[in-house]
Amino acid sequence: MENFRKESDLLGELNVPINAYYGVQTQRAINNFKISGQLLSSYPQFIRGLAYVKKAAAKTNYELGLLDEKLYFNIAEVCDEIINGELHEQFPVDMIQGGAGTSINMNANEVIANRVLEKLGKNKGEYQFCSPNDHVNLSQSTNDTYPTAIKMGLLQMNAILVEKLEKIVEAFREKGKEFHDVIKMGRTQLQDAVPMTLGQEFEAFAATLEEDISKLNNNANLFVEVNMGATAIGTGLNAPVGYATLCAKNLAQISGFPVVSAPDLVEATPDTGSYVIYSSAMKRLAVKLSKICNDLRLLSSGPRAGLFEINLPPMQPGSSIMPGKVNPVIPEVVNQVCFKVFGNDLTVTFAAEAGQLQLNVMEPVLSHAIMENIHFLCNALDTLREKCVVGITVNREVCLNMVKHSIGIVTALNPYIGYKHSTEIAKEALQTGKSVYNLVLEKGILTQEKLDEILDPRHMLKPHNK
Repeated sequence: MENFRKESDLLGELNVPINAYYGVQTQRAINNFKISGQLLSSYPQFIRGLAYVKKAAAKTNYELGLLDEKLYFNIAEVCDEIINGELHEQFPVDMIQGGAGTSINMNANEVIANRVLEKLGKNKGEYQFCSPNDHVNLSQSTNDTYPTAIKMGLLQMNAILVEKLEKIVEAFREKGKEFHDVIKMGRTQLQDAVPMTLGQEFEAFAATLEEDISKLNNNANLFVEVNMGATAIGTGLNAPVGYATLCAKNLAQISGFPVVSAPDLVEATPDTGSYVIYSSAMKRLAVKLSKICNDLRLLSSGPRAGLFEINLPPMQPGSSIMPGKVNPVIPEVVNQVCFKVFGNDLTVTFAAEAGQLQLNVMEPVLSHAIMENIHFLCNALDTLREKCVVGITVNREVCLNMVKHSIGIVTALNPYIGYKHSTEIAKEALQTGKSVYNLVLEKGILTQEKLDEILDPRHMLKPHNK
């Protein structure tokens, strides 16, 4: 039977596993919040964010004469251990919880305090020597440390997401170069339009995703404004004069991010606008990514009764009943990730709106929704790039034959014979099955030499003069 130690809080005594670095308030959260199954330990960047905040707070308290040197150095050392990936299994709290993040803040306070006690040669739970509240949480409240830690976590996670995005942009760009000379039909409203190259199509995929790199980074920059020193509601009660500015300065030095103190801490404490706008940037990315996956599925449809212009790498048998069927499973799974992002963005909207008076107590579900989206998108981008994009091949003859037999090339005749005559040619081609090329020659509208010049698909890929 596992051994326990007894710890007490406002509500009384509770058994805590004897080897656990967390304490009674974390144990209550474990007992109370069995909600999502996604634990704080699932998000290492968030845990590092908590350690950044606690180290910065300890340094600030030491510099202001509130924390003795020995305790400060031990707290700082433990925070460094957590930043380096240690003790992460000691953060078992569910990401979705009541209490506006108090459980997560206390989880960090208790782990740091008990590890400090261990370093001091004391037993876990002997909080008179290092207290989760009086020392680790000194000059703080959950209402400033928790949102600040979220922001530190999101800044780290955004950097990872942007890196994944840059890689898939480059993968699409490489395919654009590979397919630069493949003539095909462009389409609007799923109907033949005018010729283009497959290279142009894939370069457009790269370009549209590349736009979102700057959008994500610009929106993530809003996270550098923090409310440390606000304590409970922004008035700074129980924090010394100068704490807010100095703590932001220390946090910037520790984290490497250009952290600044919010100009109005009362406003900043319940404000969740930065989460809303960052979530919207992820939604924008997901919209584009899902559209690209729709296109890949259309372009590879067939192989006999679809477009069949490209081939996606075969990843698994596609049917339990239809032999030989292979489905576009990678674009399909990425589509579904994008749908999840859309839903989580709506969750962020509702959670942000639900703030009341001096605090938004819905930050747990809000932060979880954003972090889950980043996690899903990172995995989806890697999966799409590695298992789909880099292995795409082209069916050149299929693409060329579609151009040759398309009614769409009649658009190129507009400047020479007028829209009315071009429409008559297109209509007759559809009715008779004859090609636009042969009908123009039969009617003697243009010479073969001039017609060949006008209808050369390569001349229709960019602007030119008559």
